Amino acid sequence: MAKGKLKIHSENILPILKKSLYSDKDIYLRELVSNSCDAMSKLKTLRDQNEYSFKDEELRIDITLDVEKKTITIADTGLGMTQDEVKNYIAQLAFSGAEEFLQKYEQGKEEDQIIGHFGLGFYSSFMVSKHVDLETLSYQDKAESVFWSSDGSYDYTIKKGKRTERGTTITLYIDDDSSEFLEEAKLREILTKYCAFLPYPIYLGEDHINKKEPLWMKPANQCTDEEYLDFYKALYPMDPDPIFWVHLNVDYPFNLKGILYFPKITKHFDFSQSHIKLFCNRVFVSENCKDLIPEHMMVLRGAIDSPDIPLNVSRSYLQMDKTVRQLGAHISKKVADRLAGWYSSEKEKFCAAWQDMQLIIKLGVLHDEKFYERVKEFLIWQTTEGEWMTTEEYLEKNKEKTDGKVIYVTDKDHASHFINMYKDKGVDVIVANATLDSHLINQLETKVEGAKFQRVDGAVDDMMLDKKREKSVVDADGKAESDKIGETIKKLLDIENIDVEAKSLDSDSVPGFVMMDEHARRMRDYMRLSQGEGAAPMMGNFEKHTYVVNTNSKLIQSIIELEVDNPDLAKAMTKQVYELSLLSQRELKPEALTTFINRSNDVLEKLALFQKVKGKTPTSA
Repeated sequence: MAKGKLKIHSENILPILKKSLYSDKDIYLRELVSNSCDAMSKLKTLRDQNEYSFKDEELRIDITLDVEKKTITIADTGLGMTQDEVKNYIAQLAFSGAEEFLQKYEQGKEEDQIIGHFGLGFYSSFMVSKHVDLETLSYQDKAESVFWSSDGSYDYTIKKGKRTERGTTITLYIDDDSSEFLEEAKLREILTKYCAFLPYPIYLGEDHINKKEPLWMKPANQCTDEEYLDFYKALYPMDPDPIFWVHLNVDYPFNLKGILYFPKITKHFDFSQSHIKLFCNRVFVSENCKDLIPEHMMVLRGAIDSPDIPLNVSRSYLQMDKTVRQLGAHISKKVADRLAGWYSSEKEKFCAAWQDMQLIIKLGVLHDEKFYERVKEFLIWQTTEGEWMTTEEYLEKNKEKTDGKVIYVTDKDHASHFINMYKDKGVDVIVANATLDSHLINQLETKVEGAKFQRVDGAVDDMMLDKKREKSVVDADGKAESDKIGETIKKLLDIENIDVEAKSLDSDSVPGFVMMDEHARRMRDYMRLSQGEGAAPMMGNFEKHTYVVNTNSKLIQSIIELEVDNPDLAKAMTKQVYELSLLSQRELKPEALTTFINRSNDVLEKLALFQKVKGKTPTSA
C-alpha cells in the first residue's frame, strides 16, 4: 500500500470543486455515469483496431444503493485503469490542468470555462461524499487490480485491489448534507433526466433506465412517422401530438444531430421558456438553448446533440462562440427548407397546419432577413372564402380591381357587412387576425413591390360606393344633400375629434362605420400590444377617426327626418347608431358599454312613446 498527495499547486482547488464548480449537485451522477460510458467507448475503439476482443452484451453500468451503509456504487465494465493510469488521471487531477483551471476560475467568470479541458468530472463526486473509493482493473494482459481512496483532502491511499473483472467501481460514502441522494426515487429521477439516451445499458438495481434509443442517431430515411411521434411522447409525455418535425444531421463544418418539432400551440403554452433539450454526446445538458436556437424558433421542441457545442466547466450552459452562431443559422435554414418541401409536396396539409405554425414563421420573417427570403414563397394568407394565397398571388389575382391594395380584415365575424361589399365586387379579402400580423404587414409593404395593405374599414373605396344613387342635388345655398346629411349627423353626434362624411354606400344595410387611417390604426394597435390598454390615454391623435354615414340607409334618413320633430330623440339615436358601429368593429371601449346599454333602453322607450303620441303603430322590420 502506498500513500500520496494530490499533485495540486494551489491549496484551494478541492474546496472550489466541492462547493463552487457545480451549481446543481444532481450532476455528480451524470458525470460519473458519463465517465463509465467513455471507458466503454474507448474499449470498443480498441476492438475496432483489433487490439482487444469482447462481446457487446458485456458492456453495462450498474448503480447500487445501500441505505444502511449510506453508499452509492457506480460500476462499469469499461477498459479500467492500471496503477499508473490511476496516478495520472485521478491523483494528478488531469496533470497541470488543475492549476490552469484555478487561475482562470479565480480571475474570470465561471461561464468562461470550457468543459473537457481540465478533466474534473470525477471530482464532482466529492460534492455529495465525505469519502470516495475507486477500484479498477485494466483490460490489459496481466494487469492488477488497483484500489484508490480519498476523503476529499489532499491525501489519498493507493494499493492493490480485489477486483477480478475488467472495469471500474466507484463507491461514494454520502455525507450528511446530501442524504436525499440515498433515496432510490431521487437517483432514478437524475438518471432519467441526464442519462436516458446514453449508449450502454444503465441499471439502477434491476431497473433498466435507458431502454429507449435516441431517435436522432437513426438516419431520417429509416424513421417512421410513428417513431417520431413516440419519441416526442417520450420527451414530452403530456403534450398533444406535434404538427411536423425536422430531422437534423450535420457533419461539416460541425457535428450536430437532432430532431426539432413544431408543437401544437395551446392557450397554456409558455412562450418565454426554451423547450429544446440540449445533449452533448447523448448526455443531457440543459433545456436552455436560447443562445443556440434563433429567437423566433424558441417555441420549437425536441432534442439537439452535438459534441462541438462549447459548454462551461459544469456543462450547465452554452459558451457563446462562432460555432454556436453557425449552428443557429444552420438550424434556421434546415427548418425553412423542411417547410418549403412540405408546402411543395403536401400543400393541403401544410395549409391546414398553418394556424399552429404561423407564429414561428412570422417571427422568423420579422427577425431574420435570410429566413424571410427562404419562406416568402409560402408566406400565405387565407381569404374569407377559405382560399390560400401569398401576397404576390393576391395582387396578381385582384390587380384590376384593387390597384395594388391588399384588402384585409382582422375579425371576419364582426365585419361581414364590409366583406360582403367586397365580395359582391369579386374582390378577395384576406384574414389577418394573428398577433404579429400588423408588424408583418408593415414589413411586407417594404418587400413586396406595389403592395399596400388596407383594412376593410380603413377607407371608402370606389367599389364600396353606388354612384348612381349619390345625393348630389345642390340646394339654393350651394350645398349637396349628402353634405347636409353629414353636417346634421355631426351636429347630433356632438363629439369634437370625430369627422363625419356622408357617402352613397352600395349596401343599404350598413347605416355607417368608423374609418381610421390605416397607419394610425397600426400604430395604435402596436402601442396597445407593447404597452397594454393602459397606454390608450396617451395615444392622442391615434384615437381620431372619421364616421362614415350611409346616405342610402333608411335608418340614417329617418334620423334626419326625426331631427325636425324630436331633436333629442334624433340625437340619442345618432349616438346609438354610432356606438353600434363601434361595437360591430370592436372599437367600443368596455367602460362605454354601460352607457350604451342604458341608452338602448332609453331610445326604445322614447321611440315607443313617440309613435304613440303621433298615433302610429310601428311597422315591422
